[in-house]
Amino acid sequence: MIRIEPLGCELEKNIFAFKNTSQVSVKKARKEDNVIVMGNIMFFPKFSKKSIRSSNSRGVSGSISSADSSSELRHRGSEPPPIITRRGLPPPAPTARNRPFSSSSSSFSSTSSSHLPRPTSINIGTKVSMDSSSGSNSSTIKSSKKYEYIPDNFSSLDQVTEALKESGLESSNLILGIDFTKSNEWTGKVSFNNRSLHAIGDAPNPYEKAISIIGKTLAPFDEDNLIPCFGFGDVTTHDQEVFSFHSDHSPCHGFEEVLACYKRITPNLQLSGPTSYGPVVDAAVDIVERSGGQYHVLVIIADGQVTRSVNTSDVELSPQEAKTIKSIVNASLYPLSIILVGVGDGPWEDMKKFDDKLPAREFDNFQFVNFTAIMSKDQSASEKETAFALAALMEIPIQYKAARELGLLGRVTGRAKKIVPRPPPVPYARRTTFESREQSNLSASLPDERSQDCPVCLTNGKNLAFGCGHMTCRDCGSRVSNCPICRLPITSRLRLYT
Repeated sequence: MIRIEPLGCELEKNIFAFKNTSQVSVKKARKEDNVIVMGNIMFFPKFSKKSIRSSNSRGVSGSISSADSSSELRHRGSEPPPIITRRGLPPPAPTARNRPFSSSSSSFSSTSSSHLPRPTSINIGTKVSMDSSSGSNSSTIKSSKKYEYIPDNFSSLDQVTEALKESGLESSNLILGIDFTKSNEWTGKVSFNNRSLHAIGDAPNPYEKAISIIGKTLAPFDEDNLIPCFGFGDVTTHDQEVFSFHSDHSPCHGFEEVLACYKRITPNLQLSGPTSYGPVVDAAVDIVERSGGQYHVLVIIADGQVTRSVNTSDVELSPQEAKTIKSIVNASLYPLSIILVGVGDGPWEDMKKFDDKLPAREFDNFQFVNFTAIMSKDQSASEKETAFALAALMEIPIQYKAARELGLLGRVTGRAKKIVPRPPPVPYARRTTFESREQSNLSASLPDERSQDCPVCLTNGKNLAFGCGHMTCRDCGSRVSNCPICRLPITSRLRLYT
């Protein structure tokens, strides 16, 4: 909504100034090519001088204050400012980026520059809506805009729990996704004593800790204690598919079974990549669709951000980034909240951007929680668990409210992608002789191109060699201190040119 008030002055180059009293509208106006904003003053170019000069006796004149004056904001010579009537101004000529807008009280339209019709009357202070929709569609669009960005509003877990009850959400359904990409082997350098984040031993690894704490804090909000669990990023799924924790695709019964399955599956895995959250988000959307539109929460535990090549410019997206963004945007059409729990050393800069700046969504459905940062605080275990629960559940009450107001609950679109997860990986020793021979023949028939790919990101070619003789791409090799193949400390790096 825009509230405009004419300042009564004509500026150079046929530009006219209006005072905008709505700060929110100023932010929107900055995105319009035909609007220039300085402070709370809006400048509309391309108006016809002839059409604004009027003898209407009710005209209001004014001037720009000294605070708004500059070399670009001057009256034309000593000529007194023209009269600007309460009838307002006609809009700029329509272009590809400048379309007419309408409201319930007024309608703007443009004709040729040679003849402009008498402008529709607009009283000073009238709110002009940029939304041309009406009825239920209008209210849905307004709700969508309302929930495009959801801030963190709570400071205690009790406040979140109370807000969940007030929003009508007493229980939900959890879905779990685990990251098995290659980067887990070195992103524990600081936070896990230079060990793989998936190392199974006497002491729990970061993924086991995260699963346990999620079970304590989020399980009470799960309705039936049935948790579909998926893995992604290993050598069988890469950035294209997911595998289920059970061969029959059944959910786990409680987080105790989730932990048991994780410990059983992880030793059988071969970590790979690249990293994309798209497949696990698509799998969650399919579950929501098949449930008849019930509200779900997808919790993704991962060690790093989406794969991005060093050759990708700042204004471009990698294939994995594009897929992830597309899947998260599509998920906003369903009653699904996504919580990304970050374990390991990161980096997490891009994930923070994902949380706040994902575009074109029905509602803000994505929340990032830095598990490592919370667990490294100098607090008691119970205080850390409470802090994690607060961070994870912070946006859930408003996200549920948004899904309800947008009419997403109970809705079945029929357009969700049907996902068939792969079975969980099995130990190599259990594979049959036929399977081994088939794999061997298949590998022999494949071209050697795959062996030239970086073993870390599986995207770029190998162009950096370590002192131990193993090679990666320059992007991945510059970020590790131990060889990702043999785990020896890197003492030298040699750039390869072809």
